[in-house]
Amino acid sequence: MASALSCLSKLSLTLCLLLVCFQGSTKAQLSTDFYSKSCPNLFSTVKSTLHSAIMKEARMGASLLRLFFHDCFVNGCDGSVLLDDTSSFRGEKNAVPNRNSARGFDVVDNIKSAVEKACPGVVSCADILAIAARDSVQILGGPEWDVKLGRRDARTTSQAAANNGIPPPTSNLNRLVSRFNALGLSTRDLIALSGGHTIGQARCTSFRARIYNESNIDRSFAQTRQRTCPRATGSGDNNLAPLDIQTPTYFDNSYFKNLVNQRGLLHSDQQLFNGAGSTDSIVRGYSNDPRSFSSDFIAAMIRMGDISPLTGSKGEIRKNCRRVN
Repeated sequence: MASALSCLSKLSLTLCLLLVCFQGSTKAQLSTDFYSKSCPNLFSTVKSTLHSAIMKEARMGASLLRLFFHDCFVNGCDGSVLLDDTSSFRGEKNAVPNRNSARGFDVVDNIKSAVEKACPGVVSCADILAIAARDSVQILGGPEWDVKLGRRDARTTSQAAANNGIPPPTSNLNRLVSRFNALGLSTRDLIALSGGHTIGQARCTSFRARIYNESNIDRSFAQTRQRTCPRATGSGDNNLAPLDIQTPTYFDNSYFKNLVNQRGLLHSDQQLFNGAGSTDSIVRGYSNDPRSFSSDFIAAMIRMGDISPLTGSKGEIRKNCRRVN
């Protein structure tokens, strides 16, 4: 009997060790040198195509950064945001957070085509999007970091998950913190990643209520925005305004300076700083120390890129980012 119990105990220990090793190896499959042998010119291929696109339109860099964020927040960083609708599923592209605003799909297609010529069937669309987000930040003057790679592409997507998973611009601080925490991201990660709004633009529909109804907004800033965003719904809905009024096409810490001066364009932006809030000190710190922001932004981007990737034999390597193989 004792001998049998001993064997069972040893068997349980062995199974536990195997489980731990398996879980660890699954996570470890993301690495910065994942394609070093299978696609050695990957980074230069991506950057060349991307650089041309951003030189034509600086806003594209912000659009691709946003696309990566929206991909990771819906069932993980799996390239599902890139899928077109099919007869079997309604994808994320037409979900409320993405409809008429998510863009950059053509650029991803062009990058994928260039990568496929260099390394057919090797690099996932999910990884291409991760690299494009990093390179967009760097091309527009921001920091550079080593991107962890090895993700595979999802074979399905969910419009409902996108509607529920991406915080809208009307979110209050508690809702933002709760959503980020649910994905393993801290409050500091939330604020650092929000600093991505130092580049890019937003539609009038996203900030109309703020510039006409809220009191925690610089008056002259509100008046400036009101000139191109009429109060009436349906009038100028798609008119654009820069998220960062100071340096809208340069990645820096001006976004946080704007928040301190009550010049956050979106309601969710200004929620990070209200003069007496729990996150004010972090915002003020970033506004005074660009290196601190850059360092935390890099760490937060890496953590976000780790959200529920498909690795190993899960998913696939799409030939066309818009549809499953």
